[in-house]
Amino acid sequence: MEILMSIWEFFQNNILTRPQFFIGFIVFAGYMLLRKPIYECLAGFIKAVVGYMILNVASGGLVGNFRPVLAGLKDRFDLSAAVIDPYFGQTAAQMSVENVGRSFSMMMMVLLIAFTINIILVMFRKYTKIRTLFITGHVMVQQSSTALWLVIFCFPQLQDPSVVLMLGVLLGVYWSVASNLTVEPVAKLTEGGGFATGHQQMFGIFLVSKLAKKIGNPKNSLENLKLPGFLSIFNENVVATGILMFIFFGIIISILGPDLMHQIDKGFSPKQNFLFYILEKSLNFAVYLTILQLGVRMFVSELTNSFQGISDKLLPGSMPAVDCAATYGFGHPNAVTFGFLFGAFGQFLAIIGLIVFHSPILIISGFVPLFFDNATFAVFANRLGGIRAAAIFPFLSGMIQVLGGGFAAWYFTTGNFGGWHGNFDWDTVWPLIGVIMNHFQFVGVAAVIVALLAIPQIIYRRNKDTYFLIAEDYDAYKELEAKKQGVSVDKVIID
Repeated sequence: MEILMSIWEFFQNNILTRPQFFIGFIVFAGYMLLRKPIYECLAGFIKAVVGYMILNVASGGLVGNFRPVLAGLKDRFDLSAAVIDPYFGQTAAQMSVENVGRSFSMMMMVLLIAFTINIILVMFRKYTKIRTLFITGHVMVQQSSTALWLVIFCFPQLQDPSVVLMLGVLLGVYWSVASNLTVEPVAKLTEGGGFATGHQQMFGIFLVSKLAKKIGNPKNSLENLKLPGFLSIFNENVVATGILMFIFFGIIISILGPDLMHQIDKGFSPKQNFLFYILEKSLNFAVYLTILQLGVRMFVSELTNSFQGISDKLLPGSMPAVDCAATYGFGHPNAVTFGFLFGAFGQFLAIIGLIVFHSPILIISGFVPLFFDNATFAVFANRLGGIRAAAIFPFLSGMIQVLGGGFAAWYFTTGNFGGWHGNFDWDTVWPLIGVIMNHFQFVGVAAVIVALLAIPQIIYRRNKDTYFLIAEDYDAYKELEAKKQGVSVDKVIID
């Protein structure tokens, strides 16, 4: 048993929690199963790892670029509150677990059981209707951390082995079902890209894909927006992002003032002009977005090509569920910035509401949900409901992130340690799961698991002829849809 635990610990510390290597080895194994020459397998491994590392650099740059602004808002207005961000949430969850005298190391076993449950559900997809393998390692760690505290909070009397087993099953079912919900939206967005989303807003993606076309018109999308005269410069993604971020950062940083920014941002040189500092911070946003899109193209291409080997040989009919940023290269480039801005408006309005109505807890925006949730929603909403949907859904999401995150941080007491997870699913689905577990105990856990497993069954019964086809052969799926609509494949409408 000790040998097995040592092997798992090595895998967890060096591969599972390092998603670049996790994806790299999946690409390598996929190409090997496709009987590619060893040098092609190695090349695919390197390109996948480097592509994901580029994505990490861009994501880290975006977060780091915005963090001094958040710190400045906290210091300038003397705010002491919970930050809604998965990294702050992970720390708060760990401190909460250790504060009640429990070991946070249980999370390692939770990961093992949850990942195993996901594999089993995919292996028996004929019965479970699960098509996706969740492989976004750092997200798995963040979610395991927060969920561990939720279970201990709801079941303080439960011994460690029981906590690990129950949470492993619950989390594995959630990963499987939630990522499976994104198969159709992602396939339609990417024209059969061969992957799904395994991140923090999977239920949100599903809701947006169902509701966007009801409130907007795809003909009025960002792709079809023709700006007159000098406004046409906004048709260029880099230019639009730079200008909009200059306005956004300019207003906030100007309110904070140069003296405070010198104190909290070591990158602000004493000799640098304040206006040029704002300009640099703003344009960095465009730089990191461009880098992010480059990394996405590299690793997604290798992953989707190689995963066919795993799908054919080991887990037939399955597809990988990866970082939500993988979808950004398939939507209009300005949709990402659009989603971030309207999500920020929603969050700021909700924070003002908390202050006005004397909320027992105050929330500070975290960049990860503020950007990645809302940018993702805008990409999907723009495709189905145009500009109107791309503005409304991120705005509503921003408000939900603050209000739902505020409730969760207060109810589950992680606000005492300064944070909550903060992403959409963890401001909606998981607080509900936590409340159900807290009130109905083991019956509640069983009810949640059964309800989650029923979701793919319901969706399958509504689309039996295309449910597996859209994941396995998108071209065949389009042909079938064309026959239903009585049109040629090139005129078929996929919404």
